[in-house]
Amino acid sequence: LCNCSAVGSTSASECNSTTGQCPCLEGYVGLRCESCAEGFYLEQSSQRCRPCGCSPAGSSSAQCDGSGKCQCKVGVTDLKCDRCSDGYYRFNETTCEPCQCNNHSKTCDSFTGTCLHCQENTEGNHCEFCKEGFYRSADPAHACQRCPCSTVASTGTCRIQPGETAPRCDKCKTGYTGLSCNQCDSGYYNSDSICVRCKCNGNVDPARSPSVCKPESGECIGCLYHTTGFHCEECEDGYIRDPEGINCTKKEVTPGPETREFTTSAPNVSKATSFSTAVINSTLSPTTIQTIFPLSSSDNSTSTFADVSWTQFNIIILTVIIIVVVLLMGFVGAVYMYREYQNRKLNAPFWTIELKEDNISFSSYHDSIPNADVSGLLEDDGNEVAPNGQLTLTTPMHNYKA
Repeated sequence: LCNCSAVGSTSASECNSTTGQCPCLEGYVGLRCESCAEGFYLEQSSQRCRPCGCSPAGSSSAQCDGSGKCQCKVGVTDLKCDRCSDGYYRFNETTCEPCQCNNHSKTCDSFTGTCLHCQENTEGNHCEFCKEGFYRSADPAHACQRCPCSTVASTGTCRIQPGETAPRCDKCKTGYTGLSCNQCDSGYYNSDSICVRCKCNGNVDPARSPSVCKPESGECIGCLYHTTGFHCEECEDGYIRDPEGINCTKKEVTPGPETREFTTSAPNVSKATSFSTAVINSTLSPTTIQTIFPLSSSDNSTSTFADVSWTQFNIIILTVIIIVVVLLMGFVGAVYMYREYQNRKLNAPFWTIELKEDNISFSSYHDSIPNADVSGLLEDDGNEVAPNGQLTLTTPMHNYKA
């Protein structure tokens, strides 16, 4: 009997009559076609021989094990040895090439060789660059180190310049300076670790001062335009704000607050008249005083001018007071003399005497004036009739006969 394999032979009942060799299907060998040929393996599920299919380039042999896995070359993997292992790329007719990742990655793209999952703060196709915010140290053991640059004060990136050992920040933000952008620039000061612009109200000149304000406190340095204060916000002594409140201008010389008394006297005046400069200050404006005394702008003669102007001012005020008193007294005297004149005129002794047969009648100028004082004009004791028939009128100063 041939006894050929029903799976591996073409016919179970036909075989070579001399040798007994059964006709085998592809992938089967043996007298009865019961074994798998080289390059084939027995599939356990179906008990049939299946081709290994090993890649000639990636495998070291065409034979595979019972699971169908081929024997792969170094750098090659997968069941059929047709793919590069981790750390290798570019599968070709010979083998896979190792990844070029500068020891910062173990894997790369199997076709392009681009490194994957770069470590130790590196990046790039071959992990050849440091990530943003890191720099490559001169010590290979440390590789990429973090930049000592704050993102608040700079872009956060840095690099080591040729010939230097410490990294330099690429670009500082406004208000910061220094290799690590950790110092305040001119015109700024440190306020709670943040550089803030100096507040000097525009009264400093950066070109003249190495620093506009003190970097540790913000106090302004070198205030200009006659200003002073922590922020150059006040005017110096002797200067005041102009009406617009912008510039500091020199004070005008005005009478001081001290009080002085001036006493004037005149004939027939029993009481002295006193005036204080407080009254003068309230009645005379600074403009009037400046009109009387032209003010000088010289800084060297300010105190001398103040003394001279006060003396002149006192003399003029005293003169004005004397003139006013004299005019007032003249006016009072004129009124008094006028009233005396009127009274004397009314009391003038102008009389009219009328002689009749049996009596004598008298009439005076005062009879035509209703309010005239005629008392004392005619007194009974002063009028006498002489024996010869003459009437004698007697007054304190004159005697009249009729």
